[in-house]
Amino acid sequence: MPNRNQPQPETRSAEPLTLFLKDMRRYEVLTAEEEREFARRWRDHDDAEALDRLIGGHLRLVVGVAKRFRRYGLPLADLVAEGNIGLMRAARKFDPDKGFRFSTYAHWWIRAAIQDHVLQNWSLVKIGSTTAHRTLFFSLRHLKAKLKELHSGDLSPEAAAAIATELDMPERDVVEMNRRLATDRSLNATVGEEGEMEWQDLLADERADQETALAETEERIQHKRLIALGLEKLTERDRQILIARRLLDEPVTADELSRRFNLSRQRIGQIEAAAMQTVRKAVLAGRAAQATQRPADPPAPRRPVKARPTQPCRRTDGMPA
Repeated sequence: MPNRNQPQPETRSAEPLTLFLKDMRRYEVLTAEEEREFARRWRDHDDAEALDRLIGGHLRLVVGVAKRFRRYGLPLADLVAEGNIGLMRAARKFDPDKGFRFSTYAHWWIRAAIQDHVLQNWSLVKIGSTTAHRTLFFSLRHLKAKLKELHSGDLSPEAAAAIATELDMPERDVVEMNRRLATDRSLNATVGEEGEMEWQDLLADERADQETALAETEERIQHKRLIALGLEKLTERDRQILIARRLLDEPVTADELSRRFNLSRQRIGQIEAAAMQTVRKAVLAGRAAQATQRPADPPAPRRPVKARPTQPCRRTDGMPA
């Protein structure tokens, strides 16, 4: 006869997360100067206490990023654990003398670790491992929402074409990815056989905490820098046309640009489309370069100290890599 007092799987799974969240509240959010101080102490003196403060001060960032991936149906505890690995990687690799915030640097590593976990575990169907397919996998829902197609099963041809253009990839890849991700479950449909959780419970909490908001703000700044680099590849005329048509709060009409540059409206449209393609490719190339330029793992720490793997406050010789 089963033991009624024996914890159920859901309870056992939730216990590590509960302990993690409790531990997280012991740490205060760090200022930029505190980040640099603790990072230097760790880098220069192997100061385990400084590492504890540096990582502990960013545990909220891990939870904030992990929540945004709940819609894929994986346990939040697993997402947080993977994000924690990314945070520890960031702490090992961060150079405080480069001039940017640790929270921004860590946000990239946390998100990359969680994305890898989602791609490996979300579905038995192969999603695709190229940078383009990763981008499509994680961007499709957002782009469908922009096109008012979020709750549609099959994408309309117009929506598929728009998304393909936005991501610079074949329409068939967009349609195929949508088919793989499509579901006929309503938000109130239950998940699993027990029926204790609804699909809407798995949706991400879109409210960003302070650190997540800061990291995303700086990421938007980086995106603007990539756009600026793309604009530099254009001629002065083409750059003016693209900015006027796509980058102003109130776009200039094709008729007005036609008169300004003494070109036909059709030619203005052609220049706009070609210029947009050039900038988009530059942005995607920049993103791909960022993704492939991860620094090599440093040598193993010189002074190993035993620690529990799930706790970020001790240094170990076998730190996740």
